Amino acid sequence: MSAVPRGDAPGAGRYGEAVFRPGQAGEGERIDVGALAYDDITMARLKELGAGPGWRCLDVGAGTGTVSRRLLDEAGVESVLAVDRDVRFLGERPGLEVLEADITAAPGLVPGRFRLVHARFVLMHLPEHERLITTLAGLVAPGGVLVLSDAVDLTSDRAPDTPYTTAMRAMWRGLRAAIGTDVSWVPSYPQLLRGAGLGSVAAEIHVPPLLPGSPVSRFWADTWERSRAAMLATGLVDDAAVDAAIRYLDSEECAALSAGMLTVWGWKGDDDTSR
Repeated sequence: MSAVPRGDAPGAGRYGEAVFRPGQAGEGERIDVGALAYDDITMARLKELGAGPGWRCLDVGAGTGTVSRRLLDEAGVESVLAVDRDVRFLGERPGLEVLEADITAAPGLVPGRFRLVHARFVLMHLPEHERLITTLAGLVAPGGVLVLSDAVDLTSDRAPDTPYTTAMRAMWRGLRAAIGTDVSWVPSYPQLLRGAGLGSVAAEIHVPPLLPGSPVSRFWADTWERSRAAMLATGLVDDAAVDAAIRYLDSEECAALSAGMLTVWGWKGDDDTSR
């Protein structure tokens, strides 16, 4: 359950512009720290679904390209098309194609269809999520799979008040007001994939432990620093509260649940209908 009320109007800004600008010093490192917390889980799921030799893959919102590269290096897929609105963090290597494009504005720029279409921590920042799920499902080749991962907020109103929960509630509300981030609809992913014509839909959730110095703890601390202005604008926290939450994350006193990562997948039938 999201701590952000559904009645709050989403902001008109965009991820990467109002907040989390790629040109801001250290943004690539923040993304990479998040990857350390989630990549192993993502890769285990993609390989379990069969990603491997002969697969042509699409990685939407590829960020620094950690999943794209691991699909090539570990799963041995044939190729990966990595798409992002800003590709400065994506290097060149055999098998990796890079496309700078905004899939929300021009989905037709993505050529062909793919055995795997993957997007992680992307749709939660975009208001047109249902239309985009339909668009991404349309890019899946017959017999292929769409895999989506996004955050689910575990700081419900019944979670104990701690420096961590106070900061997380302010972050979700601040990001919604600034750039439209909304994780309240993420648990509806399975039904949305079914509605997009996919079959054999399933889902799982992963909650990495918050431990001092762990990748996910470092990720949240850096994320709060970079979204501090949006958090303060909510009136739920001040600078002292954000600083206290960052110290709390790195202390033995920390006892909290990180936001979970919900991953859902659905298959395109061999005859291009639900299977």
